[in-house]
Amino acid sequence: MLERFQHPGQVVVTGFVVAIAIGTLLLWLPAATPGAGSARLLDALFTATSAVCVTGLVTVDTANHWSRFGELVILALIQVGGLGLMTLATLFSVVLSRQFGLRARLAAQAETKALQMADIRLFVRRVVLFTLTCEALVAAVLTGQFALGYGEPFARAVYLGIFHAVSAFNNAGFALWPDSLVRFAADPWISLTICAAVIMGGLGFPVIFELARSWRRPRSWSILTRVTVGTSAVLLAGGTLVLAVAEWTNPATLGALSGPSRVLAGFTAAVMPRTAGFNNLDIAAMRPESRLATDVLMFIGGGSAGTAGGIKVTTFALLGFVLWAELRGESRVNIGHRRLPESTLRQTIAIVLLSIGVVTAATLTLLAITDHALDLVLFEAVSAFATVGLSTGITADLPPAAHLLLIALMFIGRIGPLTLGTALALRERTRRYELPEQHSIVG
Repeated sequence: MLERFQHPGQVVVTGFVVAIAIGTLLLWLPAATPGAGSARLLDALFTATSAVCVTGLVTVDTANHWSRFGELVILALIQVGGLGLMTLATLFSVVLSRQFGLRARLAAQAETKALQMADIRLFVRRVVLFTLTCEALVAAVLTGQFALGYGEPFARAVYLGIFHAVSAFNNAGFALWPDSLVRFAADPWISLTICAAVIMGGLGFPVIFELARSWRRPRSWSILTRVTVGTSAVLLAGGTLVLAVAEWTNPATLGALSGPSRVLAGFTAAVMPRTAGFNNLDIAAMRPESRLATDVLMFIGGGSAGTAGGIKVTTFALLGFVLWAELRGESRVNIGHRRLPESTLRQTIAIVLLSIGVVTAATLTLLAITDHALDLVLFEAVSAFATVGLSTGITADLPPAAHLLLIALMFIGRIGPLTLGTALALRERTRRYELPEQHSIVG
C-alpha cells in the first residue's frame, strides 16, 4: 500500500485532522465536563489539538474542568498522537528508502539499519511493545509513590500513575494538578521517574533500538545515534547548569529548596523543555535569562522519530557541524568517518529557517493582538510550535484569535518537520547539467 502514497505528508495531515476532530467532538459532549452543559467548542478544540499534538498547553485546568470521561479522552488522544506519529515516521523511512537506487539503499541500510518492507509489521510491533512496557514500568513506580508517599487510595494512585506515565513518555505534559509538578519538585521518585520517561520517549525509536543492540560498541553507532545521544547529553547538562545558576537564589523557584533539591529541580527543569511540558517550577516567576534559555531548549526539542517536538537535536547538531566545517575551511561536512550529503544539509537549513520564520510571524501576531510583553508571547509561541506545553500562565487569558493561532502553531509544529523533511527528500532530483558558477558577497 505504501507505494500508492506519492505524497506521504498527506497521510499525516489527514490522520491528525481526523484525530483532532474526533477528540474535539468527544470533549464537546456534556459527559466530558463534570457540571451541566458542555465545554466551549474552542476549549474542546484547543485541548484536543494539544493532546493529539502531545503539547500540553491548556486553556482550562485539566483536573477541574474535565470529568473522568474527559480525562480518559485526553489520555487516549495523547497515546494516539504520540504512538501514531512515531509509527508514521517509521513507515515514512521505508517509503523514502524505496525512492533511491539499489546501491544507495544498500549503503543506507548498512549505515542506519533501515527497515525493508517485510520488516514493517515486526518493527511496529516492537514500537508498540516498547511503548507499553515503558509506560507500564513508569506507571508502577508512580503508583507506588502516590500510594505510599502521599497516601492516595490505591485506585486513585493507579489512575494517576497511568495518566502521568502516558503523558510523560509521549512528552505531552498534561498533569492532573493545577500546578503541574511544582508540588513534587523535591521528590526524586516522581521527578526522576518522569524525567526518565520523557528522555526515553524523546530519543526516538531508531536510536533506542540501536542502543539496545550495540550500547557496548559506541564506535559502531550510526551518525543519527551518535548525534542524538551526544547532543542530548550536552543540552541536558548545559541546561541544568544554566537554569540552576540563574535560579539558585530566586526565592520563588529554586531558592526555597534545599541544596540537593535545587540540583534535582534544576535538572528536571532542563529535561522538560525537551517538549515534555510539565513544569516543576513557576515559569512566570523565573528570571528572564532562565526563560530565554528555556526558549532555546524548547526550540531545539528532542530526537527524531520520537515523541518530542522542536526542530530536533539532530538538526541543531548538523548546523553545528556545518559551522565547524566552514570555520576550518573544509568543503565537506564530516562526522566521524562519514561524510554528510549536501541534500541533508540543505534540508536541515530549510527546516531551521522555516521554523524561525513561523515562530517569528506568530510572535509578531501575538504582540499585535494581545497586551503581553515580548518575552511572554515569545515563550508561548515557541512552546506551542515546539509542542512543549510550558507556559508563563497567560494561555487561558489570551483572546480567541490567539487561541486559534496557538492551535495552528501546535499543528504545524507537530507535523511540520516530519512532513517537510519527507517532502524535501522525495523532491530530490538529479540535474543532468550544471550552470556556470558566479560568486556573491556574503556577510
